[in-house]
Amino acid sequence: MPVLSSPSDWIDPDEVPRPVVAFGAAMAEVGKIELDLHRHMKGQVLLVQQGALSCEVEGGLWIVPPRSAVWIPGGALHAIKASGMLEGFAAFVDSAVSRGLPEVCCAVSVTPLLRELLIRSAHLPALYEEGGANSRLMAVLLDELAAAQVEDLHLPMPADTRLRKIVDLMMAAPADRGTLDVWAKRAGLSERTLARTISRETGMSFGRWRQQLGVMLAVKWLAAGASIQQVAADLGYESVPSFVTMFRKALGTSPGRYMAERHAGRS
Repeated sequence: MPVLSSPSDWIDPDEVPRPVVAFGAAMAEVGKIELDLHRHMKGQVLLVQQGALSCEVEGGLWIVPPRSAVWIPGGALHAIKASGMLEGFAAFVDSAVSRGLPEVCCAVSVTPLLRELLIRSAHLPALYEEGGANSRLMAVLLDELAAAQVEDLHLPMPADTRLRKIVDLMMAAPADRGTLDVWAKRAGLSERTLARTISRETGMSFGRWRQQLGVMLAVKWLAAGASIQQVAADLGYESVPSFVTMFRKALGTSPGRYMAERHAGRS
């Protein structure tokens, strides 16, 4: 199947009579991709080779850096955004063969084998011949996807309109280090109400939720080519070491090593 570089190249995977449909996508020049809320009958896995995607699914936001993928179950309402140079692959999976795959949206680490399976599948014709090597290829792809390790690149998103106002403000100005009380006043809430509501809707404290937002934005910006110093400043950290410490605690490694491992996964 040819690489999709513009919306006019799009083929609706739900209309292709195959259990798994795969294709590659590339944006050769710096620009933006924004797909508004939509859904597919088939489940969807999106692998990023270069650049980064953000995907909002009902109740959550996922960041997909290089060498990672996001799994979106069939029927889930979702929106996708990307900026900069982008290269990736996608596969759509019919519910009849999705047994063993996650029932909820999640980010997963992509092994070299899973990456190669997605690339190979994307080079097949849309109406590939079934019953032989192609079907076995797709079966192995599904097995490898089911075994993929889930990554902590998820940010629970509140449904409360007052909290969504705060979310929008925070994402627009992530360097703003206002306290819980400051943010509560901006939303017209008491400090106690804000703390209780965000805990109920996200399962996190306000501080933990804001830190996770910082991690997500950092991964996105680093994948787009920003320096560690620039990301630390844009997130409002007074020093690079304090940002690196936060990042390491959240993801288990430094930002430099984290991105080096992902770019080393490309070939």
